[in-house]
Amino acid sequence: MKILVAGGAGFIGSNLIDLFLEKGNEVVCIDNYFIGTKKNIEHLVNDPNFVMYEQNLCDLEAVSQIFAKENIEYVVHLAANSDIQASAKNPIIEYQNTYTTTFNLLECMRLHDVKKMFFASTSAVYGEKTDELLTETTADLCPVSYYGACKLGSEALISAYSHMNDLEVLIFRFPNVIGPRLTHGVIFDFIKKLESDDSQLEILGDGTQCKPYIYVLDLVEAIVRFMNTETKGVTLYNLGVEGATTVTRIADIICEKMGLCNVKYNYTGGNIGWKGDVPRFQYDLSKIYATGWRASCNSDEAVAKTVEVVLHSRE
Repeated sequence: MKILVAGGAGFIGSNLIDLFLEKGNEVVCIDNYFIGTKKNIEHLVNDPNFVMYEQNLCDLEAVSQIFAKENIEYVVHLAANSDIQASAKNPIIEYQNTYTTTFNLLECMRLHDVKKMFFASTSAVYGEKTDELLTETTADLCPVSYYGACKLGSEALISAYSHMNDLEVLIFRFPNVIGPRLTHGVIFDFIKKLESDDSQLEILGDGTQCKPYIYVLDLVEAIVRFMNTETKGVTLYNLGVEGATTVTRIADIICEKMGLCNVKYNYTGGNIGWKGDVPRFQYDLSKIYATGWRASCNSDEAVAKTVEVVLHSRE
């Protein structure tokens, strides 16, 4: 197929593009490098099956012209602001990069008769349901971050466009994604801090925040496996891993991998790192597990592998 990957220069998108190309697809990438980087896709510039457009997805007319030129068959929508702390200070980042990008891609699909889509959603749509086992049918979704709100709004747009235009859409709600080409987040931040001062480490909150972390290569394999739903409307899965990892455990793993002993942890206090953060959640993964899919790494293993990859990339 000829697949459009919106946000393809990001760390998830670039890993997914590698897999698409490996399986013989043609890939059209659109990215404005808001979070993605040219380095993530520089190894693809001479691949005849890869085309890159440096373009802001908020420009509907420009994106529509790309659709017309490239004869897109499938849209993978990974474009979003994934730095939740940044949008907490400036909500318009989410409106433009997460919500508007969704509307524009759906409208281009309608205009150019593209029927298939994958959308990357998030656990953040559930809000602060810290003591509830979260299923795909969990009701009363009340996001507490601008990021979660714009992802949930995007899901609503997709639902309407799917119904009105007979689309086939796969949505994954996944947790924190980590792995090769990671550019931000707690692992990246802790390593940078310890490289600057290996005697102490500031940890936002009280360190008990506990979330599942999925390795990016497990995620992209699942996208490729399930992307052709052959079912009109929205097919929705929670995607996750076994176990979860506390922030303090992440710090311990990083210190161990860096060979650091006796690092003093300085906690800022409270059970969240910032307003809009969800301290913990638990997915019900029975629906995705019923298909036979399981991640190759549990949460702690994903963290350890990612730390090794990030440290190696910084040598």
